[in-house]
Amino acid sequence: MALKKTTYINTELLWAEEQLTSWKSYVTAHPLHLLVDRIEWKPTSKGGMLPMVIASIESQGKFIQETMKNYLALLEVVEKLREKEEAKVIEIRGKTELGAMAQTFLKARK
Repeated sequence: MALKKTTYINTELLWAEEQLTSWKSYVTAHPLHLLVDRIEWKPTSKGGMLPMVIASIESQGKFIQETMKNYLALLEVVEKLREKEEAKVIEIRGKTELGAMAQTFLKARK
């Protein structure tokens, strides 16, 4: 059972790291000082076109700031998960590491 839990933790850790990379690249690609209102043209009933603000500078800035907050919160969780995974590794005879099955076996024997 412990082996499955480790597998899930590793999977979640990889997913979280991918999210961090994605969020970081999005925030980097959209600096606050370069934001402009996103406008689309909506057809009117008389055949004309009317500009509509799809996303204002303010709403985009708020989204980027929330993304940055989420990034930092997730980064903290990822660091804690990494520390937990590193603590699970048991060293034997120098710098050789045991696999998860051997660690489980040794813990069960204690």
